[in-house]
Amino acid sequence: MKQSQRLSTAPAVCYFGLYMIIALSLMIRQPFGSPPDENNRFLVPQYIAQHGALPNGYDEEIRIGGYGFSYAFQPILPYIVQGYVMRFVGMFTESADAALYAARGVNVFFGLVMAVFVVLLGRKWFREERFVWLFSFLVTFLPQAIFMHTYVNTDSCCMMSTAILLYGLTCGLQEGFRLSSALLLALGIVLCAMSYYNAYGYILSSILLFSASYLTRADGKTIFRWKPFIKWGCFISALVLAGIAWWFIRSAILYDGDFLGLQARERCATLYAVPEQNPETRVTWQNQGYSVLAMLSETTFLELSRMSFIGIFGAMSIPLSMWTYRFYRVLFFGGVMLSIFLPSAKCRGTAAILPERKALNIFFHANLVFCILMPLILSIQYSYTTDYQPQGRYLLPALVPFGYYCVRGIEKLSGIPWGRLSVEKRERLSGGAVVLLCLAIAVCILTAVFGRVYPYYANHPGAL
Repeated sequence: MKQSQRLSTAPAVCYFGLYMIIALSLMIRQPFGSPPDENNRFLVPQYIAQHGALPNGYDEEIRIGGYGFSYAFQPILPYIVQGYVMRFVGMFTESADAALYAARGVNVFFGLVMAVFVVLLGRKWFREERFVWLFSFLVTFLPQAIFMHTYVNTDSCCMMSTAILLYGLTCGLQEGFRLSSALLLALGIVLCAMSYYNAYGYILSSILLFSASYLTRADGKTIFRWKPFIKWGCFISALVLAGIAWWFIRSAILYDGDFLGLQARERCATLYAVPEQNPETRVTWQNQGYSVLAMLSETTFLELSRMSFIGIFGAMSIPLSMWTYRFYRVLFFGGVMLSIFLPSAKCRGTAAILPERKALNIFFHANLVFCILMPLILSIQYSYTTDYQPQGRYLLPALVPFGYYCVRGIEKLSGIPWGRLSVEKRERLSGGAVVLLCLAIAVCILTAVFGRVYPYYANHPGAL
């Protein structure tokens, strides 16, 4: 899929400029602890900044009051980076605000890197520049997505990792794996593995797609190209192991063989949590004997998940305007439906991601769908077995492939010959529609921040 070597300057300036304005405005305006659970997450980088060492998950200093566990049991690469950046800033000032902004600033940087790779990925997935920018605006400026890049969490790094991983993987599948694509794929896997378990489906999918790319048909036979598979597979595996093995070995040593830290976190909560939050006595849908369907039908799980995937700021306390939710609902539903039901053969100017390898292209899309569904399944499981509040941030690992299918539907719609309209007029109309959609997305995020978040905190200073 060819794309011009350079993208237009004006949309690039608007895109990156808007990201920095929104991200920095949110980073500075939100009181400490107002974003979901930030005060408890901040304990980990704060410990690293103060001690210059990584904490044990059982350390009392970082345990969450009432819940009895800490965020140090699971991969904490973003917190490590934040902790040492805070430690560096602490050499020049003892300001608590400076330490907080240093930690939040790391995630702002992660979001900026993700914004770059989303554009690069769009150039690999779409033929025309206008759809590259629509995809980039849709993914980067989804209110909940940009919110995640403005406070202390591991979700921001996870989201960035999916964009890097998919870009490296797509480059390898389209052009054959080489040093640059192998390095990017390995980097994406390391960042994903060291940030958030919810996105581990991407790691499995990348392994499957990498392996499938070396299957070829020749003379009516299926051949597996072992030599390049072993060469690049060993290279990527070595880089990934170098990046993540130390953490899982450390966890296995600290937590009696529990290299994932999940059982150790459960034991810690059992030891120190208050009764209503203790895993042995906590009331959940599962231990009350209800089914998953009962939970979904008798609660606002689906509605709250949908709304907070689009955007709810603060501690799930600052909703957006209903028009914003309606706009995204139409955009998401319409785009996905068009992507599914419009036949590609009738849509001029569109192309498959892997046009020359139909079987691999189908397998690629099957894996993208898997990466969309996996976070949803895990979110349902959390609410059912642990009684976690449904939150859109659990679903955000699915954002990049989901955004692709939304824009793919619009791209296919623009390629349908409408009556006697010439190709030039159709191009002009679809181009204008894409510009309007990008402007609408920009208006949504601007009104969300300056029309919702700023007034809320003006009336609720220091709100938690």
